[in-house]
Amino acid sequence: MNKTEAVRSALRFEPNGPVPYSVNLTAEAYEAYGKALIEDFGTEQVKQDFGAGRLNLREAATLAIGNYIIYLDAPWWDWTNLPLEFQEEDTPQGLPDTIGRGSYEAFFEKAAYLKEHYDAYLLVTIWGSHWEKAYFSRGIENFLYDLAADPDWCQQLLDLIIRKNLVMLENILTCPNLDGILLGSDWGTQNDLIMSPQCFRSLIKGGEKREYDLIKKYGKNVFVHSCGNITRIMEDLAELGVECLNPIQPECMDIYRLKEQYGSKMAFYGGISTQRVLPFGTPAEVEAETRRVVQAMSKNGGFITAPSQEIQEDVPYENLCALIRAAQACVQR
Repeated sequence: MNKTEAVRSALRFEPNGPVPYSVNLTAEAYEAYGKALIEDFGTEQVKQDFGAGRLNLREAATLAIGNYIIYLDAPWWDWTNLPLEFQEEDTPQGLPDTIGRGSYEAFFEKAAYLKEHYDAYLLVTIWGSHWEKAYFSRGIENFLYDLAADPDWCQQLLDLIIRKNLVMLENILTCPNLDGILLGSDWGTQNDLIMSPQCFRSLIKGGEKREYDLIKKYGKNVFVHSCGNITRIMEDLAELGVECLNPIQPECMDIYRLKEQYGSKMAFYGGISTQRVLPFGTPAEVEAETRRVVQAMSKNGGFITAPSQEIQEDVPYENLCALIRAAQACVQR
């Protein structure tokens, strides 16, 4: 079974399949540790491709680690020429302009190269895809005010975002080497949702469904990223057909209860604490925590071993290596 098949096996909840892993870092941590990871874990092909410029630092480091999932950047879009009124407290009257970025040709070429030369599940990551995209235009405080003061305008803005997203997604989804799409929008804080469940259901849920349905129409897997405690909308995500939830933070939610209540409805991706054991534990403690989490969360399939957030540079290199080695050792349980 290759790595793409292993990830799909986990998403199908196959109980005796391997436990894939995916250890990813922040941009700052790749700068701090990327070359060491390539040197310590990389194959000759990874080192040659990195040296020749065929792989960037992030790609080379994640391939060196042996990740089953490799993140791909795709063409997307941004706000542009935001009027000054978008910086003010009062809700704006109109909607902002948008502009595309990125090259489809380069995206298709990179996906083809990675699929041809490396064994990995290719996942396009789109951070800030919907909810976050909305408040990027106004600032988080102003947009939270808008939700209460003018929900109709908020819906117009969110609908614009979904219309733009669907056009871009349809172009991306024609890529034959792509396996899945991760849509990121942080709906949670450390303790609870950042908005009410009713707000999520009335303003956000419908647009998310249109995106997920389109992704599935093309036969790709739906991954969703949300930081924080989103317990109160887990039933909604299951109803929408989310296949894999990332990053499940043990500091925010009881990950074992999530597994018990929703482990037959969606897979989970994450779980190794980046607030406690990874920055502050010993390598032995990191290994023990990884084994403990994998043993519980991989029961009946549906789990991808990963840190509960991208690794930051406050995690000692020795602990990062301990996580990688433990994840590798846990693949066959």
